[in-house]
Amino acid sequence: MLNFNAAPLKNTAAEPVWKVLIYDRFGQDIISPLLSVKELRDMGITLHLLLHSDRDPIPDVPAVYFVMPTEENIDRICQDLRNQLYESYFLNFISAISRSKLEDVASAALAANAVAQVTKVYDQYLNFITLEDDMFTLCHQNKELISYHAINRADIQDTDMEAIMDTIVDSLFCFFVTLGAVPIIRCPRGNAAEMVAVKLDKKLRENLRDARNSLFTGENMAAGQFSFQRPLFVLADRNVDMATPLHHTWTYQALIHDVLDYELNRVVMEEGAGPEPSPAGARPKKKNRKTYDLTAADKFWQKHKGSPFPEVAESVQEELDTYRAQEDEVKRLKCIMGLEGEDEGAISMLSDNTAKLTSAVSSLPELLEKKRLIDLHTNVATAVLNHIKSRKLDVYFEYEEKLMSKSTLDKSLLDIISDPDAGTPEDKMRLFLIYYITAQQAPSESDLEQYKTALLDAGCDLSPLNYIKQWKAFTKMAATPANYGNSGVKPMGLFSRVMNSGSQLVMEGVKNLVLKQHNLPVTRILDNLMEMKSNPVSVCVYVFAVFQAIVFVVGGGNYIEYQNLVDYAKVLQYCEYYCEYYCKLLPVFCVQLLRNVSHPPHIRHYEGKQLCFLSLFHVR
Repeated sequence: MLNFNAAPLKNTAAEPVWKVLIYDRFGQDIISPLLSVKELRDMGITLHLLLHSDRDPIPDVPAVYFVMPTEENIDRICQDLRNQLYESYFLNFISAISRSKLEDVASAALAANAVAQVTKVYDQYLNFITLEDDMFTLCHQNKELISYHAINRADIQDTDMEAIMDTIVDSLFCFFVTLGAVPIIRCPRGNAAEMVAVKLDKKLRENLRDARNSLFTGENMAAGQFSFQRPLFVLADRNVDMATPLHHTWTYQALIHDVLDYELNRVVMEEGAGPEPSPAGARPKKKNRKTYDLTAADKFWQKHKGSPFPEVAESVQEELDTYRAQEDEVKRLKCIMGLEGEDEGAISMLSDNTAKLTSAVSSLPELLEKKRLIDLHTNVATAVLNHIKSRKLDVYFEYEEKLMSKSTLDKSLLDIISDPDAGTPEDKMRLFLIYYITAQQAPSESDLEQYKTALLDAGCDLSPLNYIKQWKAFTKMAATPANYGNSGVKPMGLFSRVMNSGSQLVMEGVKNLVLKQHNLPVTRILDNLMEMKSNPVSVCVYVFAVFQAIVFVVGGGNYIEYQNLVDYAKVLQYCEYYCEYYCKLLPVFCVQLLRNVSHPPHIRHYEGKQLCFLSLFHVR
């Protein structure tokens, strides 16, 4: 799109065509996590502006538009055509533009005598935001319109629900068009997920019906990736698991999202100008806002975003120690290079260290980038640590894990709710809701009144509890409640490095908790579908039937579930690697079996052994 909807030139030395990028807020959110300002400039984007901002004419430059086909945006594009703002116009619509709106643009171009300047008009089908290589969300602007609250509010009208479902389906359709794959859709019955599934299925079928204009045939298909394989698309409903979104988490990325301002892979933090308070009567000191991008280019982030926070704190300190050692080595070499004297020892030492210093200087840009990333994660981790300490989030996390895994509790729930130093009112309400959701038997009326009194004294709003009471009563009638499995945490010993007085991240007073591997309800649903566990036929027959799977939660997912799915995928890849390894040994294994028998072989018998052998290594 940024190359005028043509394939990029293979000759990277060629000068790019300079152009202007015009986007709306939706387009800005889609591009922001994917491309930095420098990368846009490398692609020839000299200027990127919002569609509805005041823009001066640049008559000698082509403009690439990337906007939603809304009434307001179409009117503004028509106004740009009348004002002759640019040399040529490449109109890219995030979702498919309707015939009537396309005619409005054509009429405006004709009236402004700018038909020849409208060079290309494209439906891009990009109405979703890619946050990671394996993670996407539908929208950031107006996200409350398709939120869990919007779908499940009591006063929702049928027309409103239809509009919400259409919005979700449009984005999911764009996702599969971009992927170049027609999915196999699986969903539960009788909820919003089923409504989305039915509408998405209908939209896919309508597009496939016309083979000449289908977005899933010929050149539109992903090159070889899904030519013969259809991915499994699991549509889950948020009501299947309400405890996990309320759960205080312990991994780095999920903690940042929970306690800091983290949106579209960017974290914004406020930092005071200094520790000293302002003098009496003086204007309060202004807080500095710092913005950090957490991207795939950051190796530390890629490695540790799913790690428990104590492990992250230790790793930050180790990275800092390594950097300081490298910095000290450069300083030492510089000092040696300034040796005075003509004696042979000095000259020999000088020549020996010249190559080392040259190597150190050449790696200086890499060293500076490493220092920038260390400072970034030190500041972010420190901000997270301050929240953990001030709100006792480690205590909340450990207690909630025990609640969800039905483990023995070492402290009364009322004690935590009544503790004025343990968390905010929201923390206390989240904890109690998890207790209420996961309890096999609801508390008695007298106990519930006691809990309500404690929550009100702590400053909590009880309206979430009233909703969850109705939700749980309905869930019991509709289906069995979610099973959270054998989760829980394991406390470890004292920290090995970060307890040192020289450490910037002093974790004293914070529990060193290690997560136990377990599958959350959404991951368990995916596992059952991929492995055909509900099918009476042996699993090993279907074990490689699904190569790709996509999970989407109607009503909103979260980073806890995302990380759980990532960990599940790693286990599958590990099993698949060993399956492939042992498959190579199977011919030898079977030949050896045949040699060791004294009676004629029964092929079916040995085929059965072979399948069991495969199944054993894959499942475990």
